[in-house]
Amino acid sequence: MVKYSRIALLFFIDIICINFAYILSFLLRFEFTISDNFLWYFAFYANNIVVITAVKLAVFWAFGLYRSLWKYAGTEELLKIVLAGFVATAASIVYLEFTQQYFPRSIYVFSCVMDIVLVGGVRFGYRIIRDLRKPGAVTSLIQLLGKSHEAAEISRVMVVGAGDAGAAIIKDIRQHPEHGKKVVVAVDDDPNKLNQTIAGVKIAGSHTAIKHLARKHGVDEIIIAIPSANKKVIQEIVNECNKTRCKMKILPGIGDLINEKVSISKLRDVDIEDLLGREPVQVNLKEISGYLEGKIVLVTGGGGSIGSELCRQIARFRPRKLIALDIYENSVFELSNEIKSTYPNLEFEVVIASVRSRQRMRDVFVKYKPHVVFHAAAHKHVPLMEHNPKDAVINNIVGTKNMIDLADEYAVENFVMISTDKAVNPTNVMGATKRVAEMILQEKSAHSRTSYSAVRFGNVLGSNGSVIPLFRKQIERGGPVTVTHEDITRYFMTIPEAVQLVIQAGAMATGGEIFILDMGDPVRIMDLAENVIRLSGYVPNVDIDIKITGLRPGEKLYEELLLDEEGIEKTAHNKIYVGHPLPPSPELIEMLEKEMNCSEDSINGILSMKDEEVKEWLQKIVPNYNRSDK
Repeated sequence: MVKYSRIALLFFIDIICINFAYILSFLLRFEFTISDNFLWYFAFYANNIVVITAVKLAVFWAFGLYRSLWKYAGTEELLKIVLAGFVATAASIVYLEFTQQYFPRSIYVFSCVMDIVLVGGVRFGYRIIRDLRKPGAVTSLIQLLGKSHEAAEISRVMVVGAGDAGAAIIKDIRQHPEHGKKVVVAVDDDPNKLNQTIAGVKIAGSHTAIKHLARKHGVDEIIIAIPSANKKVIQEIVNECNKTRCKMKILPGIGDLINEKVSISKLRDVDIEDLLGREPVQVNLKEISGYLEGKIVLVTGGGGSIGSELCRQIARFRPRKLIALDIYENSVFELSNEIKSTYPNLEFEVVIASVRSRQRMRDVFVKYKPHVVFHAAAHKHVPLMEHNPKDAVINNIVGTKNMIDLADEYAVENFVMISTDKAVNPTNVMGATKRVAEMILQEKSAHSRTSYSAVRFGNVLGSNGSVIPLFRKQIERGGPVTVTHEDITRYFMTIPEAVQLVIQAGAMATGGEIFILDMGDPVRIMDLAENVIRLSGYVPNVDIDIKITGLRPGEKLYEELLLDEEGIEKTAHNKIYVGHPLPPSPELIEMLEKEMNCSEDSINGILSMKDEEVKEWLQKIVPNYNRSDK
């Protein structure tokens, strides 16, 4: 909507510019004298004003003058305007010749020049005004006017953090002028440092003054140099920085800088993970090593976002053998090359197969005899599963039951299943199928020597099909960024965090638990979209529009991690909790055993059902499945 408003405004301004150019041209031609000749020719112009204006606007549209981002206007845009001005004048001459109407030749020359000056002036004036409003205005204006090429290349820097790291960054920038940076101001939240200097740079305020100081000092780039700060502090600082138009860089955390010198080369871009405001999960390496080292480990869905990261992290703990199972060969092939290159001494194998086939899975268990199984294979996309419920049931329920039963039959020591927050009070097919999978796991755990557990977590940043990659692709295409509802929220974690939780759960499990990560506060998707746009260097709803599309089939406004009746307890890990899931009733177990015997007949029976029948069956199994399509 904002984009089309800008185009309409440009159209209106160009109409004024085109006609003002003709009026000036007539005044210049007749030396600002309103003579009979002036009135005679001006009458011709007045009779053709609509057609001439429309012809010129059409030419301007054809040359893309309404599609360019004029805040970046440069030589290419200037050339477009000049060519468009000549062609538009030529087109108007052709029209007048065709209708046997004529103006003095000087009118054509004057109007062409005026078109270029006025139309170009509006667009470049827009850029100048924007540059004057943003931090670094002086530098930007110098760049635009072409004065002092050397001065234009200097990036004016604000350093956030007046400690040892901040001082080191300031000195490093000063010692390396080839980087084209100059530190002009520093900020720090320690009131005792206010108005003092650090490495010759004044500390002018706290992080709450970032926007004001960035504008005052013409800052182009902000460097966050507080490697010891926790995620909450970094989140607050980044949020303040987002109120400016400055580029942002950040030093890695103190753990990544141990024994390494602070320097410009260590800076990285601020990423969306810095806005979560939650500390990463730390795992007990000793516990993990105890149940993975020297063991045969099987990962289903090994080519997916979670499965592949599981393989990468498990490989660190020196298993005897690691098997990645997936039905899609391309992603798991790339993973195989990566693992074998990084861990050349690890015995790593790839199995191309589907968990749907009980006999194929039996072959895998007979051949490899795994000690530990991480079950990550599942269909996870909510809208797709709403329209394909039979495949969701076969993959997420039948496939999981295959793995659970065979793990018991072949005496697997630990079985960890990846679940989801969507299994809690599900409103969609995907969530309901994952809840059934949890119930099957709970029932099997009650009478098996295998330690079964499930891990629930929310959305994973950067995973295949997740919201962040989608937003970035939409931004690359010029927008709009799509959000389903203004108030929709989700829990988020990074892929490494999710995987560390899964691995840690396997070490802590005694049987039948559902582990839950303390994921902090839910994130509003609208805020996330705005932050991704800002981190991409644009302004939300100015450069990139945000469009509300409406909730998709089966989608909740907010997600939950625990049923009300499940309760929650702390574990030895301060970021991991365990729920006490309600065991499925004997009637439900009997129904599952009867209808989910995982034979070919069972699968064929599911395939023969109508989609509505599948959903009704799920409602019988999961009483709190509240269908959103009803």
